[in-house]
Amino acid sequence: MKFDKEELIRKIREAEGLSNDDKSALLGLLNEKKTYGLVWEDSTEDAFEQLKTQLPILREVKDRQIVNDTESEHYPNHILIEGENLQTLVALTYTHGGMIDVIYIDPPYNTGHKDFTYNDSYVDSEDSFKHSKWLSFMDKRLRIAKELLSPRGMIFISIDDNEDAQLKLLCDEIFMNKNKVSDIIWQSRKSVSSDTFVSQNHNYTLVYAKNIDLWDKEEFRLPANTDDFENRDNDPRGPWVADPFDAPNLRPNLTYAIINPNTGEEYWPPKGRCWRTTEEQYKEFLADNRIVFGKKGTSKPQLKRFLDFAMAKGETPTSIWNDIETTTNGTQLLQSIFNGEKVFSNPKPVELIKRIMFLIGKNDLTILDFFAGSGTTMHATMQLNAEDGGHRQCILVTNNENGICENVTYERNKRVIEGYKTPKGNYVEGLKANNLRYYKVDFKERKQSHQSNRDLAMNLKDALCIKEGIYREQNQFGALSLSGKEQMLRYFAETGRGMLMVYDTRVIPFITKEIEKMDIKDQPLKIYIFADGAYPYADDFASVIDKVSLIPMPYAYHRAIKDVLPDQDVTKVDDTELTSDEQKEMMAEAIEAENNEKNED
Repeated sequence: MKFDKEELIRKIREAEGLSNDDKSALLGLLNEKKTYGLVWEDSTEDAFEQLKTQLPILREVKDRQIVNDTESEHYPNHILIEGENLQTLVALTYTHGGMIDVIYIDPPYNTGHKDFTYNDSYVDSEDSFKHSKWLSFMDKRLRIAKELLSPRGMIFISIDDNEDAQLKLLCDEIFMNKNKVSDIIWQSRKSVSSDTFVSQNHNYTLVYAKNIDLWDKEEFRLPANTDDFENRDNDPRGPWVADPFDAPNLRPNLTYAIINPNTGEEYWPPKGRCWRTTEEQYKEFLADNRIVFGKKGTSKPQLKRFLDFAMAKGETPTSIWNDIETTTNGTQLLQSIFNGEKVFSNPKPVELIKRIMFLIGKNDLTILDFFAGSGTTMHATMQLNAEDGGHRQCILVTNNENGICENVTYERNKRVIEGYKTPKGNYVEGLKANNLRYYKVDFKERKQSHQSNRDLAMNLKDALCIKEGIYREQNQFGALSLSGKEQMLRYFAETGRGMLMVYDTRVIPFITKEIEKMDIKDQPLKIYIFADGAYPYADDFASVIDKVSLIPMPYAYHRAIKDVLPDQDVTKVDDTELTSDEQKEMMAEAIEAENNEKNED
């Protein structure tokens, strides 16, 4: 619908019966109206509303931990988080903000057949706000997901026809259209369904980069297919495959006659095409044994492409993936892990996720899937690590509706690590070079006071372990015994790295004395110190300041997540820095109050 915006503005200003406030509000809405793009009725949800008064934290479930005690420091620590994914993404903003290399998600497709729950109710096909609810749901999560991506990070989103068009527009807005990489068609099933006009045999995978300018297209490649490489003429440069010597376009300097030296036959480029090189370059290739004329030497010219070059360059991916496993394969694998039992519908196949990781290229990626389902993404990560010696780490997030997190996602990957027996009695060796840690989302009140700050700081231990990748708690720091002092000081260390959590500033003189004795060169000792403001007691660490990195808590946590939280009605975080004297005075008052309470008891 077209309208004259200036005319509407004039009518609003001249309208009778409207207060100035009403006119101002209407003009504001008119000016906010998009001229192009996706528009929907925003809907709130319970998980979002809860974040207005509570802060998400992570707590480890120790009895679900799978850790190889002897080699654990060398193995990737995969993380499974049980919780509502919007709230979990907020917590991950602190531990992994700007650090995720690959996000793969398979969100609800919003088919109207009990696949999408909004505020504990299924959204059915008759709901007039069906698309708006889904877009509100996805918008909140994708905006945080973008903050989690590293500068060269990419997100892959599986979807079908129900929301593909809407998702494209939403991603164009969040990630920007210029960062769109592709909309890949994956053949998700081979069988044909006869109960519809057209059998739906594919899904889409939308791919966006956080910043496409940081990528060279030559980096986004699949491993070369080496099946056709051979060395039938014993070329000292090794196996090769013959590529056509002609290419698209008509260019006079690349159009000339080529004589087959074996038969004398003359060749010209096919209609509408030209040769790949100039005539001089062709003669150089011919002299260098780079030109062949078919297997019998009687065909048109071809150019040798050697295996080493192909392996280094890789293959350009296509937008149609019909050469990998389907959902049927994913279902069969999952059933074999669960002794034939069908525990989850339509799981994605391992090969789909492996292909995505191949495209990004590095073997030390951090991968996030916050619609984890049956846990295929972690399974694929561990399998690919086993195949190429990589050290990729996977983070999965899912709720525990119908026990899915505990009984499917966790149990699947537990069996993959430890090994399992198939329904046919065959034993599948476990991928034991992996650690798996299980967390649940918990909450702390979102308010500002000394006591709530202290409580929050002491409950961020698991998040700090995840953030630093250090999980082994020590009972000794230098000559200091830490047994029974968890309310004052905790120390975690492994692989030459260490982290202190200081909850009571009275211990600072004792730990600085120990740090002075330590030979710390490569990486500073991280010290997370309880502080009501931004001041991390730097003056007290003056003698060892070159050996430490001081982080005030929970101030740093508040700062990291504040931009992804909804507005709150309670007192907001005070960003002003307290002086050393002010903070010491506040701490002294708090300690005195705590001692008085103990004496009264």
